[in-house]
Formats: sequence, C-alpha cells, structure tokens
Amino acid sequence: MAYVEGFVVTVPTGSREAYARHAAEAAALFRGFGATRCVEAWGDDVPRGKLNDFWGAVQATPEETVVFSWVEYPDRATRDAANARFRTDPAMQALGAAMPFDGRRLIHGGFAPLMDEGGGTGGYVDGFVLPVPQGRKADYVAMARGILPVFRELGALRVVEAWGDDVPEGQRTDFRRAVHATEEEAVVFAWIEYRDRAARDAAVQAMMTDERMKEPPKDMPFDGKRMIMGGFSVLLDA
Repeated sequence: MAYVEGFVVTVPTGSREAYARHAAEAAALFRGFGATRCVEAWGDDVPRGKLNDFWGAVQATPEETVVFSWVEYPDRATRDAANARFRTDPAMQALGAAMPFDGRRLIHGGFAPLMDEGGGTGGYVDGFVLPVPQGRKADYVAMARGILPVFRELGALRVVEAWGDDVPEGQRTDFRRAVHATEEEAVVFAWIEYRDRAARDAAVQAMMTDERMKEPPKDMPFDGKRMIMGGFSVLLDA
C-alpha cells in the first residue's frame, strides 16, 4: 500500500445490514477504479472522551454507531483518478443517492503511509486519529517504530501509521476538527489489526504490565489528550 483514503461515518444502528450491502457495492466500484483493499469496521468499543472522541468527530447520536473505514491504493495518482471518476460514474451517483447514513457528517481524507508493518489481515481493528506538529514528523515515526515490536509480539497482525496529505475541510465536521488540529499540525490516521476482539483485549491487558510501555516518552511528539481511538469489528474486507 502506498496511499490510503480514510473515512469515519456514523450509521443508524438499525441500518447495519443495509450499510453492509451499500459498502459491498461501493467496494466493487473502488476495486474497479484501482483500489487494492476496502475495509469497513463497525464500532464495538468506542469510548467517550473528555475533550473529543469518535462520537463527536461525526456528531453521532445515541441511536447511531460509528464506522471506521479505509480504502488502499497503490499510489496517490490512482486514488485521485478514482475520485475524479466517482463524480461522474452513474453507478456511484446512484449509490450516493441511496446512502443509509448521513453523508453530510462523513469525514474523509487522503493519507500517505509512514509505517506499514505486518502482512496479516484481522477481524478486529483499533483505530486512531491524532494531531502531530508538522515539524515533529520524524520524532513521531521514531516513537511509532519504537513501540512497534510490543504490538507485534502481543498479537497485532498489522500496524499502519499514515500522515495527512489531502485532508479537506468539511462543512459540518472533518478530520482536523475531530482532533482540534492547529494550522501547524498534521492529522495522522492509524490502525492496528488483530485476529479478533479477544486477541485485541488480551494485547491491551498485556500492555498494561509490559515494562516497555510503562515509561512514556518524556517529550511526546503529539498531544495525547486530543487523540481519538476506538475498537471496531470488521464488517467488510474486500
């Protein structure tokens, strides 16, 4: 993977099956336009935050579920060409007219991978979005690579960190507002894939006692208070 389009959307909880069908139809179009993988993950363990969270990122109501998803492309040029075709493709326009969710609250953006480790695909995803100062990109990568062995040893099948490259401003909400990013910060879209929730829960529990995780960096390269995170069960992996 050389480029990723990340999405977060809120879906009426009762429309899960309708959303899954809609996502499968959309994934077929994405693949036809050059995407190599499309994943939709249904909110399963999405905590409320003190400052911000995934719920607020898409203005979700108690009757809705947050979905974390992404589309992988071989490069940005393929992604840009796909997006251009979406605007004129009749099948995509028909899908857009019948969305089982409020598209006005969908947030999306293009991200360039900083790190993509592990070849496995899992049934459960921990998703993250966070702001990082532009000038601390190298520090952030160093930190991510430093803790990567812990995640892998404890069961992570794949760990991806992607740097905001084309993150548009939305009318109601967007990735930058989701993490209260300043003009001097970039948005990072990241995820960890596990076999299932049991494997993810075991990994999180083990991290609490792992000596390598007890001492956070003295000079964190981002503001952890504005990071949003959650656990998501894979609904579609095309």
